[in-house]
Amino acid sequence: MSLEERLKRRIRAFGPITLADYMTAALADPEEGYYRRRDPLGAAGDFVTAPEVSQMFGELIGAWAAITWQQMGRPDPVRLVEIGPGRGTLMADALRATARVEGFHPALRLHLVEIGERLMERQRATLGKWNPTWHPELSDVPEGPAIVIANEFLDTLPIRQLVRSGSGWEELMVGLQGDELAYVFGPTALAPLVPPILESALPGTTVEVSPARIAVADLLARRILAHGGAALLIDYGPPESRAGGTFQAIRSHQKWPPLAEPGTADITSHVDFGELVRAARLAGAATYGPIGQGEFLERLGIRPRAERLSARDAGVAEALGRLIDLDEMGTLFQVIVIAHPDLPAPAGFES
Repeated sequence: MSLEERLKRRIRAFGPITLADYMTAALADPEEGYYRRRDPLGAAGDFVTAPEVSQMFGELIGAWAAITWQQMGRPDPVRLVEIGPGRGTLMADALRATARVEGFHPALRLHLVEIGERLMERQRATLGKWNPTWHPELSDVPEGPAIVIANEFLDTLPIRQLVRSGSGWEELMVGLQGDELAYVFGPTALAPLVPPILESALPGTTVEVSPARIAVADLLARRILAHGGAALLIDYGPPESRAGGTFQAIRSHQKWPPLAEPGTADITSHVDFGELVRAARLAGAATYGPIGQGEFLERLGIRPRAERLSARDAGVAEALGRLIDLDEMGTLFQVIVIAHPDLPAPAGFES
């Protein structure tokens, strides 16, 4: 029985499901989840991420990690953790770029948080010499000082979508219209998660909240407070909480109806960075940003790096533009750091 038919049977038996439940099934179902059995990256896949655009991205993330390790007092061992590592491209570039940082590589213990079998095969081929350990959940990574990197991971975590009515908030859910999956409305208990700035929104206003993303920010903050370290989070979305629905699906680099053929398309939404910052601070961690990806990479020195590479690669200028230009990834993507309060400002956030 297909995933779509299993979802329909579930809805007939128990009623409409939340967008979060639908996203979880479509992306992570053990049999047909989008990320379980496929490599979604590249021209032959459904989307391209920054590490696939240019080696410069991973190299600068590596530099950031090495500086953070030095700021932490050079702990040995230190856990270098990537959540959602794709093909391993970012991490491979990061490790190559930091090979000469004295003491850094011997101290590293590489941990990858991944559920996709195909992607784990690619990561094993790319990063096998580093003896990585794989985990299905961030909470499975062993305790200890850690440097955590998550690029385009948070957007895949499930969301809930609330709509303001004349009497309060309702929730957009997935039900049935005839025999087809369709959007329906139902009651919600999530009104306390609506950002303070949007609590008095006018009727008809849509607000997205993500208990799953809040939980990740809280987990990172509490781990960092207990064991030391910092987490670098990069994703697309607004720097502050705002109204609007961004629930969407991508297939073959084109928009796709999110409820059509679940499990065959990437389903995402924009990340609310204000929500992440509030959760991390509430847990007691320090936060920096958000700032645009372009500004962050500029501060880390991407232009001098591009100048050096352009002598032997004519495509560097185009890649640089995609990563930092205002009408490309430069402002669409935001960057924040969750850090132990005793650490100095992380690289890229000094001012």
